[in-house]
Amino acid sequence: MVSHAPAWTLTGQKRISSLTFVENHPLPALKDHDVRVKIHAASLNYRDLAITLGHFNLSIKDNIVLASDGAGVVEAVGSQVCNFKPGDRVCTHLTTHIAGDTPATFADIGAGLGQHVDGTLRGHGVYHETSLVKMPENLSFDEASTLTCSGLTAWNALFGLKGKEPRKGIVVLVQGTGGVSTAALQFALCSGATVIVTTSNDAKASRLKSLGAHHVINYKSTPDWGTAARSFTLGGRGVDLIVDVGGASTLRQSLMAIRPEGIIALAGFLGGASSPDMPSLMDGLSYLCTSRGLLLGTRAQFHTMNQFIENDMKSMVKEAYEYLEQQKHFSKVVVRVRSA
Repeated sequence: MVSHAPAWTLTGQKRISSLTFVENHPLPALKDHDVRVKIHAASLNYRDLAITLGHFNLSIKDNIVLASDGAGVVEAVGSQVCNFKPGDRVCTHLTTHIAGDTPATFADIGAGLGQHVDGTLRGHGVYHETSLVKMPENLSFDEASTLTCSGLTAWNALFGLKGKEPRKGIVVLVQGTGGVSTAALQFALCSGATVIVTTSNDAKASRLKSLGAHHVINYKSTPDWGTAARSFTLGGRGVDLIVDVGGASTLRQSLMAIRPEGIIALAGFLGGASSPDMPSLMDGLSYLCTSRGLLLGTRAQFHTMNQFIENDMKSMVKEAYEYLEQQKHFSKVVVRVRSA
């Protein structure tokens, strides 16, 4: 039985110097609905840095184990756990004790992993079963550990409104190269949408094109990037769906890019939460668009996202055979097979 594990904890909020490595951090005994997981990978978000630096008045539990995102293998389960068994490969979900289809609030996130519940930067963790989902079978632990916050937020931004999901013929705009934006780019491409991405430099632009972005705009050399994005759409009608992570620094240009009855998914405020030029709710009437705020995604959405990731791998195999059958290939068709 594992009773201790190495872990990174936070002894205060005085910058990175508050990070402390503990060789034998105690693990609680399993309660009825708890699951013990051997952590294989953890990933970091801006939230983790903000907690460490004490930004936004984010409070913490004393000596909290940091980070909310992780993936690993179930080693033991409590007596009332029905959905997991030893050997299952799982991802963490930031919130806990929330119904599968209930959206998270800021209060729920503040009470979650890496802030008031011990997180994932440790060798083993004990989590309530509601803080876990089964990870996609076709991902490595490193890849799966990125899904908890950025992947799920991107998924919610794109697929959170029924009937408005990206597909062939839809134009999606995502901002930057952070975790949410990169995940949104990949999900939108897999859905068949045309994707426009903004970035700050040519090196990142090249990387985005290699990932499949159809159009890339350098927002520093093209400050009126909203109009530029609109020019890439059919007849200049505007973008159907925008994943806005900048907030105050990007919303005005997002309005310039969006089409009538388009959707701006408010998924972050990396550029601040207010500014003198901050659009108001009445701008929705002026531009005839919908703005939708969101935080992370529900556990039900997490399950759906993981199924999409698994099915996308299966569809890629079929597409490879169709590509070969239609004699579109030059030399060989290769399917990259992933294993954990």
